[in-house]
Amino acid sequence: MPLKVGIDFGTSNSGVAVSDGSKVQLLPVDPKNITPEVVKTILYVTRDQKAFIGQEAVDLYYRQNIGRRRRFVKKRVGEIDYFGGDMFYVTDVFTLVDELMPGRLLQFLKTALRTSGYDGTIIFDHYYTVSDLVTLYLRDLKQRAETLLGETIHGVTLGRPVKFAKTPEQDRLSEERLRSAAYAAGFKEVDFELEPIAAALFYELTLQKPENVLIFDFGGGTLDITIMRLGDPGSRKVYANDGVDIAGSDFDRAIIKKRMLRHFGKGQVDHLHEISLLVDAVSDWMTLPDLGTPKARWQLTQAIADGHAPARLKTLETLIFNDMAFSFYNAVEQAKIQLSSQGAAVIQLSENNMALWELYTRRQFEKDIREYREQIEEVLLNTIAASGLELEQIDAVVKTGGSSNVPAFSQMLAGIFGADRVKSSNAFSSVTAGLGLRAAGKSL
Repeated sequence: MPLKVGIDFGTSNSGVAVSDGSKVQLLPVDPKNITPEVVKTILYVTRDQKAFIGQEAVDLYYRQNIGRRRRFVKKRVGEIDYFGGDMFYVTDVFTLVDELMPGRLLQFLKTALRTSGYDGTIIFDHYYTVSDLVTLYLRDLKQRAETLLGETIHGVTLGRPVKFAKTPEQDRLSEERLRSAAYAAGFKEVDFELEPIAAALFYELTLQKPENVLIFDFGGGTLDITIMRLGDPGSRKVYANDGVDIAGSDFDRAIIKKRMLRHFGKGQVDHLHEISLLVDAVSDWMTLPDLGTPKARWQLTQAIADGHAPARLKTLETLIFNDMAFSFYNAVEQAKIQLSSQGAAVIQLSENNMALWELYTRRQFEKDIREYREQIEEVLLNTIAASGLELEQIDAVVKTGGSSNVPAFSQMLAGIFGADRVKSSNAFSSVTAGLGLRAAGKSL
């Protein structure tokens, strides 16, 4: 029988599972990670077009990039046609390219799938569509899984959010991009399951009697909510589904914007337009790695020489020109994670002459994400109303996904349903396991 697996292609982390329909096995696809069954959704493409994923990608990025030399050369990238009255002419367009850049690190591939107007990017003279980038990731993941299983994988059940994008048209396009990427990666059969329903299938294995269950699937990219009847194949039913484009990456950006930008000159160099743009770009992972241009270095050098917040701008210069962006974002994310189990954390980065230190409390964090919490509570209550069930008819609320461990949301759920009904599933593997079950033929 052709082998089929389940893959949770997540915003921050991914995983692969295989099942016989009753038992499920999570595959240790990233032996370099602390949790081998979880592989970071990170792609690193080198100058010779080789692709690496997960912790291997992160390690190679650090090894090749931190503190490296740069050398910019002028390169033709195309031409522009100019029309004006009776005049028409064509002019070449040039840009400065760092010819010593060894590779490019990419995150949030799943977010790119649903981003309107973003079709792809050029990496070392080679144009990659969004689907191409996802193909590189899924192909490596498939090969790792086949090595572990000792046989060729024929098909895959991929997870997808309840709402992949804001409009039905973009939603269909996002799913089609992911489907095309899976076929290009070598899968012969591709189908989908909603991620919260996959989590529900895994939770159902623990049930001794039927229950009405609310799945609160809160990860790095989206929040998905499903309310279902589980525990009896004859009475399975989906009462309501909904989702919202809010998750852990939004919280990271909120922390940076509201707490960290002052370390790079925010509030002190706002009157310097070009410098202020550089400072604001610190909160955008996709933009920051591209800021290391000769123009930016000259602007920072001049501002520092003129006495404009020299210590803060020197920190900004170090962040940009020593490829410290990934280390910085990782430090912010780790502090956020620590706040799920303790009242305060330190955001700290001490590398390459950078001394960054910020004490950050859970109370500050909850203040910084208050608007998101209010939006999420509104979506939750609307989903409950759409289900037609009363609060007391929901027997259990199952949390899954890394962001579901944020205390503010655990408290919100406990306040609505009572703490005794709120349960935790495996934050990073329940969706993967459920997709493995779905791939084996288990369905609603």
